Amino acid sequence: MIRNYLKTALRNLRKHRIFSFINITGLSVGMTACFLIFLYVSFELSYDSFHTKADRIYRLTTTVSTPTETFEGAITNYPNGPNIKHDFPEVASFVRVADVNLLVKQGDLKINEPHGLAVDSSFFQVFDFGLVQGDPRTALIDPFSVVLSERAAKKYFGTEDPMGRELTLPTGDTVLTVRITGLMHDMPANSQIKGDLLISMSTLTEVLEKESAENWTNHYPSTYLLLNPGADPRALEAKLPDYLERHIGSLMKELQMHYTLRLYPLKEVYLHFGNYRYAGQTGNVVHVYIFGAVALLILLTACFNFVNLSTARAVERAREVGIRKVVGAARGQLTRQFIGESLLVSLIAVVLAIVFSSLLLPLFNQLAGKVISDSLFSNPGALLALCSGALGVGLLAGIYPAWVLSSFKPVKVLKGGVTGSGPAKTWLRKGLVAGQFTLSLALIAATLTVYKQMDYMRSQQLGFRKDQVLVINGYEDRAQEIVKEAITNLPGVRSASLSSSVPGGDHTSAYSEIENVEGALQQSNVDLYFVDFDYFDLYNLEMAAGRSFSREFGTDATQAMVLNEAAVAMLGYSSPQQAIGRRFKQWGHEGRIIGVVKDFHYHSLQTKIQPLSMRIDPSGFQYISVNLAGGDIRTSLNAIKKVWEAQVPDKPFTYEFLDDSFDNQYRGEQRFGSLFFYFSVLAIFISCLGMLGLVAYSTVQRTKEIGVRKVLGASATSVVALISRDFLKLAGIAAVIAVPLVWYIMDRWLTNFAYRTPLSWWIFALSAALMLMITLATIGFHAVKAALMNPVDTLRNE
Repeated sequence: MIRNYLKTALRNLRKHRIFSFINITGLSVGMTACFLIFLYVSFELSYDSFHTKADRIYRLTTTVSTPTETFEGAITNYPNGPNIKHDFPEVASFVRVADVNLLVKQGDLKINEPHGLAVDSSFFQVFDFGLVQGDPRTALIDPFSVVLSERAAKKYFGTEDPMGRELTLPTGDTVLTVRITGLMHDMPANSQIKGDLLISMSTLTEVLEKESAENWTNHYPSTYLLLNPGADPRALEAKLPDYLERHIGSLMKELQMHYTLRLYPLKEVYLHFGNYRYAGQTGNVVHVYIFGAVALLILLTACFNFVNLSTARAVERAREVGIRKVVGAARGQLTRQFIGESLLVSLIAVVLAIVFSSLLLPLFNQLAGKVISDSLFSNPGALLALCSGALGVGLLAGIYPAWVLSSFKPVKVLKGGVTGSGPAKTWLRKGLVAGQFTLSLALIAATLTVYKQMDYMRSQQLGFRKDQVLVINGYEDRAQEIVKEAITNLPGVRSASLSSSVPGGDHTSAYSEIENVEGALQQSNVDLYFVDFDYFDLYNLEMAAGRSFSREFGTDATQAMVLNEAAVAMLGYSSPQQAIGRRFKQWGHEGRIIGVVKDFHYHSLQTKIQPLSMRIDPSGFQYISVNLAGGDIRTSLNAIKKVWEAQVPDKPFTYEFLDDSFDNQYRGEQRFGSLFFYFSVLAIFISCLGMLGLVAYSTVQRTKEIGVRKVLGASATSVVALISRDFLKLAGIAAVIAVPLVWYIMDRWLTNFAYRTPLSWWIFALSAALMLMITLATIGFHAVKAALMNPVDTLRNE
């Protein structure tokens, strides 16, 4: 019996090649897209889940409130970890993790290590980053101890054993000699903590920055707490206000700043910290939800096609069902036969999906910006899920057609009494087609909205010059000023400037007291840039009031500050001019406000412009910005490199162009837009396949009707309109459903951006027009072909 079912199914697939091709292609493309999305979503959701104690690890966040502002950051001060561990028995351990920018020298090798971390000695007890060599309990206890990843060890020592070897780390005027005490496996790709060189936290807190160990106002490291089994994180969080009051209650009153500590589960850190200041590497849970929804829509579309075409072809198989029932076939047997055919189609589709996914995986990794998977076969669980999903799809998609076909009455069908177009079946098909139109229109409108927002961010006036600006890492070297002057005199260079930060890059924030509109010194935590006299001209920053720093005023180097408009508004001034001449105190310096710079986007457009202060302090200079004149950029770069190597021979020449580094802030959104576009195209392609099959079948079913109409005088145009009319009505219904739905969803998505494009009516008009064009292009060929047929040929059999 099974062999008979299989033989019948294969014969049916060969007999109806077009419909078989549409069904198999639609399902295989849909499964491929869903499988790739499944890999992406499961990878994003798997961040930090490989830690065996992940359910007991929590990240500490700090909310800082001043009289005028509140912000929550993913970093804490240094004393919190040790003191919380000491005060609360429910805390088993703690780890502080701080990003450190390290220059590493090994022999003649000079490398700026981009993945350096300072961590506590408990790092390997809390997290499951395994050591290849070394003792995880002691590897990071002593100052000047370093653990390297296998990748870093190969970079610095090649194939030699790094254990016990030394590296030198030049930091400002100091050169540290550190010893390799451990070799660890490369951190997994799905870890939000990334590091290739781990230096002991005691190097900072006991040697380099001794004051940081008891500094409650310096927020820099991330702090992770490991709770004892059974400890209630919410109960611990409720005790933290009293803990802060005990330790720094008087300090908070003195500073007029209130701190609040919260605990976040480790597994939620990656996806839920995107809007937090200094959150480090984060994902976007909204993108995960959207891609999951797109995968579901694609799969539903493929299933809609299958159900539509199967029920539409019911009349062709009615006589087969009737004969089988006459010779004794039971309804259950017929149901199993038709579900078996559906499963066969699904199995063929899943084989093709595996092939397509294997071929597309490298491209998908490139679009995602990360290695989601090296190979499909390296993830047997995902393959099993794909095969199980295929069987489930085949079963679900085949149940209704099997029920319809097996329900035919043999007497009725053998007399030709089944047309396959009863009211219930017709409304079902129309409903499914309308659903496909709705999904297609929604995806087109969503794609246009995503690209409009991306274009808005790229084309927005940022308030500063970012083109033709080269940024060199100066490593806080004393020779920076000499290098700057030498570079300024080079042909092809317009100007150069020194600073602690550049737009789009990292910066510090500082506890400050600035005179407000009421004449009182207002405590605030404001962002801080250290700049030199040429910074404003190089970046073409415009002044809203007052002036920028000038060498003509001797006090500017020590007693002057420039604020941005956001800071002035925070202080309560109605105009920038009112802030000129007001007092400030910041990190031991006192002076007056000399100018207010117009707001410029020194962060991405996803965040609002924050209050910013700017002062001159050469000890904080980290970067050399160079405004190139254009022309032969390569020649200018070579000349600048020669100047660097002559003045700073012991440090590598590291640079990037500002427009590239600034645009990197939008890389995640750009990747999201690209992936969303490609998957939307696939969904629309699958919908078109379904429409193509339905139109082809509809024209075959109405061939004689069309012949009669042409004999009675109907024109080809009226015949095309007749065939197209039903589909266009369904497209109109889809537009009514899709527009408010997409408007709501995309409006929610745009709330992720502080500066966003408006949701314009033309997006939906254009989406409807594009869907109409796609629909007409899909159904047009068969409609025109049917309209041009000779009625003599179509009616000859009558």
